Amino acid sequence: MACPGTFSDEPLSPAGRLFLQQKTDVVIHCIARTKNPIDVDGAKATIMSSPMGQHPRFCSLLVRDENGFEHWRKTRLDVDRHVIVVKNRVNEDEEDDEVAVNRYVADLSVSSPLSTDKPLWEVHLLTAHKHVVFRIHHSLGDGISLMSMLMASCRKVSDPDALPMMVPEKTTEKRRDSPWLLGSMWGFLKMAWLTLVFVLEFLLRSLFVSDRKTAVSGGDGVELWPRKLATAKFLLDDMKEVKKAIPDTTINDVLFGIVSCGLSRYLDHRTPNALHEGLRMTGVAMVNLRAKPGLQEISKLMKDNSETRWGNRFGVILLPVFYHKSGNDPLEYLKRAKVMVDRKKQSLEAYFSYRIGDLTMTLLGTKYASLINYKLLCNTTFTISNLIGPLEDITLSGNPISSIKVSTSSLPQALTMHMVSYAGKAEMQILVAKDIIPDPEFLAKCFEDALLEMKVAAKEADKA
Repeated sequence: MACPGTFSDEPLSPAGRLFLQQKTDVVIHCIARTKNPIDVDGAKATIMSSPMGQHPRFCSLLVRDENGFEHWRKTRLDVDRHVIVVKNRVNEDEEDDEVAVNRYVADLSVSSPLSTDKPLWEVHLLTAHKHVVFRIHHSLGDGISLMSMLMASCRKVSDPDALPMMVPEKTTEKRRDSPWLLGSMWGFLKMAWLTLVFVLEFLLRSLFVSDRKTAVSGGDGVELWPRKLATAKFLLDDMKEVKKAIPDTTINDVLFGIVSCGLSRYLDHRTPNALHEGLRMTGVAMVNLRAKPGLQEISKLMKDNSETRWGNRFGVILLPVFYHKSGNDPLEYLKRAKVMVDRKKQSLEAYFSYRIGDLTMTLLGTKYASLINYKLLCNTTFTISNLIGPLEDITLSGNPISSIKVSTSSLPQALTMHMVSYAGKAEMQILVAKDIIPDPEFLAKCFEDALLEMKVAAKEADKA
């Protein structure tokens, strides 16, 4: 099938070129668990008729010109080369489908780059496990773009002809409290100061300032180490219950508090009495720079002049968490997390990190920009992201989906965490270098227990 459009080459975006460098080569993995057996032929037909089979990025080869610059070149899409059917169980010794598929994806994360002799994506159909694994190169787009495209291929369970419900747009009223001008000036000065501080810290972390080594630290070359993958599961109702305990708290605040509390609990277990109170561990968080949060309408993503256009439209912020010994009030982790996240929201760190990367690519080239980005990952402890998924149950190729999870290929950090919400649940994929963190299942339980402890504390605080 010929792809739509002209057959002229199109240069890659700076972010797309960055994700193709050896040290920053990243593949996104999306795991969908189906309720019914997978119809292979039906899945192929759905792919070909869906936005995935029609999108220019998904039917273009990566080529390099005589000067070494990368371009997209349209080609004919052979779906049989992209759909990989695995009929047998991927691990005969493991009866649990989720654990077996996590092991399969963990192995793909470190040892299986995508071939450049075809468009940079694959779909693995694990029919014995009733799982679908999408492998999509990050140069094709960010998580918002790719998940939005996937949702455009899905339908509601309640209405087979309707697209999944997106996150409703929020309308905010501008405040004009007296004296509003004085408040605006103070807000601007605060934003400028926080931006200056956080951008300076971002630059220092990208060059030579590093976290102190702990039992969860990675470093140069760790992206080549074998991986393990575990899943932490949360109920959105529990997270909403917790966020009521502190005014104006968001789900992201709760997630950050869970990570801070869970990591402290885990380090207490791995290295009791070895760390000093308040030890800093820095996370790298991805921030969507589009005007609208959450999943986007695919038609708007395809418009070149749209504020929600397709591609890698995200910035980076540094989110520090601090070690505190067990026994502390779990809501204290949430309070500290909210203070830090609020400061980040008041700054333009994410925007400037995006522009700094773009400027570095222009002035120094892809090689040095990749090295700086790699150094940032080596100097920090973990990467984390949170994506708002479908609000209700959906089907893919007519098959109901019971679970959606996302992870990426390995990074020099020993710990990466990616959470996706779906129909009242939230699942966080925890990818670890198994020689550094041999028990990610226990780490996942630390995160799950942290939320439950916060929920209990929030109920007690509400009664008081």
